[in-house]
Amino acid sequence: MMMRQGQNTQLIGSSSFASVRFAAVFFRLILVALLFFCNSGSYGSELPSPTSPQLITEPDASHYAFANYLGSGIYRTSGQSAAVANIPLGFVLDSTDDYLLKLRFTASLGFFDYSFNDLPQGSIPKSVGTITLTPGLEYHWRVDDKLTLESYVDLGYGHNFSTSSHVGIFSTGISALYKLDAPLFTPVWVNRIYYAGYQSNQNDSTEGYSVFKSGIDFGVNYDWQWQDTRVEPRFFIAGHWYFDKLKFVSPVGDNVLTSYTYEIGTTLAFSKPITLSAIGLDSVEIEHFGLSYQVGGGLKVWRLIFEFPL
Repeated sequence: MMMRQGQNTQLIGSSSFASVRFAAVFFRLILVALLFFCNSGSYGSELPSPTSPQLITEPDASHYAFANYLGSGIYRTSGQSAAVANIPLGFVLDSTDDYLLKLRFTASLGFFDYSFNDLPQGSIPKSVGTITLTPGLEYHWRVDDKLTLESYVDLGYGHNFSTSSHVGIFSTGISALYKLDAPLFTPVWVNRIYYAGYQSNQNDSTEGYSVFKSGIDFGVNYDWQWQDTRVEPRFFIAGHWYFDKLKFVSPVGDNVLTSYTYEIGTTLAFSKPITLSAIGLDSVEIEHFGLSYQVGGGLKVWRLIFEFPL
């Protein structure tokens, strides 16, 4: 989820201006994705038709619909490996000292059969397997100097290129971020509870899960200056407890039902957001960059982080 630590972001423009920027970046992103698809090879000879028996009998891997909420990374279960790359965008609609209203949008690309062993070799996936687009609204309420409450609602769409199936996506949640009293390490205690679900046209199936997430993000009383940006190394630990077991459909063997995971990781926090203006995505702001390892309930994940990790 695209939520950031202790935000007090200034208004970047009027609603109409933000909408124009959103549309421009959105279509630019779609164009990049289409070019990527074309360069990946011809799909016409590989994709089954909507009435193909393969679409009816093949196990529905619609858990890719949760890519935005599970996060970027490489996921490993007993049956398969897959990679997820999230591109989070955010546009401030209104902001004061006490609250912030933001239009959020995340594009998630999924790659099948990409494993941990591919990382050290520097190999990249040859084709995109899935894509999800999840726009929504996010609201932050700054209760006081220590406590911030956040909530969001998303309504999105996903497509699986290997089966020509698609899903409708819905998610909502609420969070509490509390700054603990330790000035040297600036720890933040985060608690989130959210729901994510989808409905697929493949077998008319539906799935959903609810999760409670709790963790602490803290510094080490050290930072350095990089050009005009202060860089601070930080660490975090977290636990995820799923009220409804999170299901990963496995093409080999039994499906994986995850009821809990534990996570540990590290990030570099930037005092000034880093943008991707060099490739035309000036609205993509990176305030954190890091790596984490998540394990439990039959799931192993190396997660690549581009935002506040909790």
